[in-house]
Amino acid sequence: MTRDDIVGAINALPHDWHGSGTMPADGIAAMAAVMAAMPPIEFSMETGSGKTTLLFSHLSACHKVFSLDSGTGSVRNVQESALFNAAAVEYVEGPTQRTLPAYDFAQQLDIALLDGPHGYPFPDLEYYFVYPHLRSGGVLLVDDTHIPTIRRMFEILAADAMWDVEDVVGNLAILRRTAHPAVSPEEDGWWKQGYNAALVQRANGQADTGAGRLVGMAREAVRSVTPRRVRQAAKILVQGTVH
Repeated sequence: MTRDDIVGAINALPHDWHGSGTMPADGIAAMAAVMAAMPPIEFSMETGSGKTTLLFSHLSACHKVFSLDSGTGSVRNVQESALFNAAAVEYVEGPTQRTLPAYDFAQQLDIALLDGPHGYPFPDLEYYFVYPHLRSGGVLLVDDTHIPTIRRMFEILAADAMWDVEDVVGNLAILRRTAHPAVSPEEDGWWKQGYNAALVQRANGQADTGAGRLVGMAREAVRSVTPRRVRQAAKILVQGTVH
C-alpha cells in the first residue's frame, strides 16, 4: 500500500472507531504529510492509541505506544486491525503517569505525539518526560488544543525558543524542535522562557541580563508579598530621612 492508500484506509474507519475519541481525517492527513517530508523515521512514540497508531506503524521503523485501553477499544481495536503493522510497534500498557517516568528511552526520537490523559496536569507531565528525547529537527505533535489547559501548554511551548510552530490543523498543533538548548529538566530558569519574557522585562525595567535581572526579580518578589500601604509608608520615611 502507498502512503495515500494507508491514509485513505485509516480515514475510512468510522469516527467512533473506539471509545476514547479518534483523530479526525484532516489530522491524520497532516501527520502523514509531516512524516513524508522528514528523513526516514527511525524512532517515534505516542501517548494514547488509535488511528494514529495505525499510521505510525507504517511510517516509523520503531514506534512506542504508551496507552491504557480501559475497555474503550483504543488498544484492542488497533491490535486487531488489518491495517496494523505490528512488527514496527511496541505497546507499553498502563497509565502514562506511571509508565513514562519509568521508561528508558535508548534513542532520540524523531517524532512524538502527546494524546494521552487530558486532565491537568497529565499532558504537562507527559511533555516533561518526552521533550528531552526529541532530537533537533524532530517534531512534537500536541492534540486537543481546544481544551483550555492543553491550549495553555501549547501557548507556553509556542513562545519558547526550543520550538517553531509549523502548523495547527484543527486541534492538532505541529511543532518543530529547534537547535536552541533544551530547558533543563532538573533546574529552574523560568526567566529564560519566552512565555515569561514580558513579566521579566517589566520587573527589570531593562534587558534581561545579569544583575539587572536579579534586582528586578527581587523587586517583583517584594511587591508581591509586601502590602502597598507598607511600601508607601517606607518610601515616605526614607524620603523624609534623606531630606
